[in-house]
Amino acid sequence: MIHTMHTPEQFDAIRPFEPSELPVVYDRLLADKGFQQVVAALYPGIPLEHIGAKMHQCTTNLEFQKAFCYSFLEQLLAKASLGCDIDISAIDISARHTFVSNHRDIVLDSALLDKLLVDVGSETTCEIAIGDNLLSLPWVRDLVRVNKSFIVERGLPPRQMLLASRRLAEYMHYAISEKHENIWIAQREGRAKDSDDRTQPAILKMMAMGGEGTPAERLAQLHIVPLAISYEYDPCDYLKARELQQRRDNPQFQKAKGEDVNSMRTGIMGFKGHIHYDCAPCIDSYLLSVADTPKSEFFDLVAAHIDREIHRRYRLFPNNLVALDLLEGDSHANGYSAKEKATFERYIEGQLAKIDLEHPDTDFLRRSLLTMYANPALNHFKVL
Repeated sequence: MIHTMHTPEQFDAIRPFEPSELPVVYDRLLADKGFQQVVAALYPGIPLEHIGAKMHQCTTNLEFQKAFCYSFLEQLLAKASLGCDIDISAIDISARHTFVSNHRDIVLDSALLDKLLVDVGSETTCEIAIGDNLLSLPWVRDLVRVNKSFIVERGLPPRQMLLASRRLAEYMHYAISEKHENIWIAQREGRAKDSDDRTQPAILKMMAMGGEGTPAERLAQLHIVPLAISYEYDPCDYLKARELQQRRDNPQFQKAKGEDVNSMRTGIMGFKGHIHYDCAPCIDSYLLSVADTPKSEFFDLVAAHIDREIHRRYRLFPNNLVALDLLEGDSHANGYSAKEKATFERYIEGQLAKIDLEHPDTDFLRRSLLTMYANPALNHFKVL
């Protein structure tokens, strides 16, 4: 179903571009030096006019995704992964859902979900929640809104933050109920540096600012599906470990300008091994079963339910079990071979060597890297 309705203008500053706006945005992108550089790197030897003509043939955001993003992701997975698959058997893909997932990769978590939805025959992809901290370049902000992203405003004064959160929630409800789109949103702001994935109740409170009725009814109107994402290797693991030491050594530590962009590039281009997506059943019936919970406990309870559903569905790789055993002493040795253990230990030493700090605390950094791989296994076994 092609979305032709006009979105209420209260959402203009945050919503994806409408099909009628795309031609002007395409021209703005094609005229931007930063965008031109990226296109030249992605499509060496192809004239910009050809790219522009192909963009202008895309009359909807979904057509743009299929024409450009899908083929880019296919080529990327061929180079930087050992394959990517999804288990979507627990949900009805003809219905619309809000996918709430653990957050491994700034760009790819949602992008790969879009590709996988196309692969399983869904008639649409997802609208993607993206923090404005990642959108400092005007052409990037344009491109993500062509690519069906809506903007999460961060760092506002408290009163404005409340209004922005309400508008965001109302937009999400509108996207599901009126536009008949899926939504993807991370379970927390920013990635879990140690892969101990927990849903922030604040995200659920924000979502319940839109819709009608009790908090349970409002969340049920979004048809939330917990989604577990498992990467065999996290290309940003050494960057996360470095940041963990920087924060430990200096509680006032602030990331340098451009570090998020570096993380995005490393995450997209780096080797990920196997990637698995796994959808839990939609939580609507669970929400209605706990609807009478006092409001003070309700959001914590729902967050814990989403966490269990995600932890249960992690795909564990030999890496995860090796890391857990290296931290806690061997107890899962039947889950991997001596060769797999040696390969992973070599990998960890290689990642440690990439960390450029003046005074690297190697023991701390090694433990941080191992913890990132061990935590999914720890959480998975706790639920089981």
